[in-house]
Amino acid sequence: MSDKDLGKGRNGIQVIERAARILRALKDNQSGMSLGQIAEAVDLPRSTVQRIVGALQSERLVIAGSNGGRLRLGPELSALAEAARYNIVETCRLLLTELAQATGETADLSVLRGSAMIFLDQVPGTHRLRTVSSVGEAFPLTSTANGRACLALMENDAAMALAREEWSRQGHPGDEASLLNELERIRRTGLAYDLDEHTQGICAVGFAFADWTGDLHSISVPVPTTRFEEIRDVVEDALRNTAGHVQRMMEKGRFPT
Repeated sequence: MSDKDLGKGRNGIQVIERAARILRALKDNQSGMSLGQIAEAVDLPRSTVQRIVGALQSERLVIAGSNGGRLRLGPELSALAEAARYNIVETCRLLLTELAQATGETADLSVLRGSAMIFLDQVPGTHRLRTVSSVGEAFPLTSTANGRACLALMENDAAMALAREEWSRQGHPGDEASLLNELERIRRTGLAYDLDEHTQGICAVGFAFADWTGDLHSISVPVPTTRFEEIRDVVEDALRNTAGHVQRMMEKGRFPT
C-alpha cells in the first residue's frame, strides 16, 4: 500500500469514527440537536459536522425533524437494529442449545425493551418437568433473574428509575436499599438470581450483556424449585462459561456463524 493509499485509509477510518460519535450523540438526545449542539457534543468544527451529517442524511441515517429542523436518528438505523436483533437470536441459538445440553434445563434469551424483559428465544431442557415461556412474553425487571441482570449493567440512577416505575405500576412499594445491594452483588459475581420471587415453584439464574448496538440482553436458566439446589452449581458453572463466550464474541465485534 502506498503512502497516498494509507493516508486515504486513515482519513476514511477517521470519518467513520466521527460519524459514530455524531450518531451516539443523537442517540443520547432523542428530542433532536442542532448542528451547533452536535459540534459541541462531539468536539468537532461545525463545518466538519455539517459535511458528515449531510452524508448521513443522504443514507437516511439522520433526518431533520419538524421541530425547527433539529436533527434526529433516521429510519434506516431502525432497519439496521432489527437486522442486528435477528442476528442475535440466530447466533445465540447455538449458545442456548449448548447451555441446555450442559444443564439439562431450559435456556432463555431475552432483551430489555422499555420497562420489561421480552423473551426472544428458548431452548427447552431435557427433563419432563421443565419451565416454558412464550417468545414475545414480557417479564418484570425487579423480580426476575434476567431483569435484575440487565439492571445491574445500568447506572444506579437509571436502574432505580425503571424499578420505581415498575413498583408504581404494580401498586406496591419496593425496597430500594435491598435492590441496590442486590445489583452490587450481581456486578461483583456476574450472576443474578430469582429464588421463587417471580413465579412460585421456579428459580432462575442469569447474566446480562450489551450487544454491539447497546441493547441489553440476558441469557438465563429457569429451574423448578424442587431440583434447584441439586443442579445449582452446574447451572452457575455453565452460565459463567456461556458468559465468557459472549464476552469474547463481543470483544471481537461479531458473533460467529
